[in-house]
Amino acid sequence: MAQHHPAPKQIRLSKDRRSLHLVFPDEAAFDLSAEYLRVFSPSAEVRGHGGGEMMLVLGKERVKIVDVQPVGRYAVKLVFDDGHDSGLYDWGLLRELGERRDEHWNYYLGRLSSAGVERDPERAEPAAPYDVLSSPGPAKPE
Repeated sequence: MAQHHPAPKQIRLSKDRRSLHLVFPDEAAFDLSAEYLRVFSPSAEVRGHGGGEMMLVLGKERVKIVDVQPVGRYAVKLVFDDGHDSGLYDWGLLRELGERRDEHWNYYLGRLSSAGVERDPERAEPAAPYDVLSSPGPAKPE
C-alpha cells in the first residue's frame, strides 16, 4: 500500500518566482529554490526512463517557476520558464526535498565538480582547446 503524505497547508510562490515556500500540517516549513526544484525534477526527462542515475541538469541558476498547477489531491505540476513542465511533485517528494535539501544540493554540486562543469555554463571559464602535456604521448585518464 502506498504511504500517505499529508498535503502542505500552504504553498506560496515568491514574488520573484525563484522559490516555493511550503508549510506542512506539522508546521515543518521549507523554502525551495526554483533551481533546486528544476534540477531535482521527478520527470522521466531528468530522472531517466530506466531508473539509472539522474541526468546532470545545467544552466538553471536563473530559472523561474511560472505556474504551480494542482494535480488531484496528491501533487503539483511546476511549470518553469525554460519550458520544463513534465514533473509531478507529490507531497512526499516535496517533503523529502525540503528535509534533505542540503544533502541533495551537496550531491548535485559534487556531481558538477566531478564532471568539471559549472552550475551556469555561460559564466564558466572557457575550457582550454587542448591539454598541455609535459611529455609526448596520449593523455592518461585520471
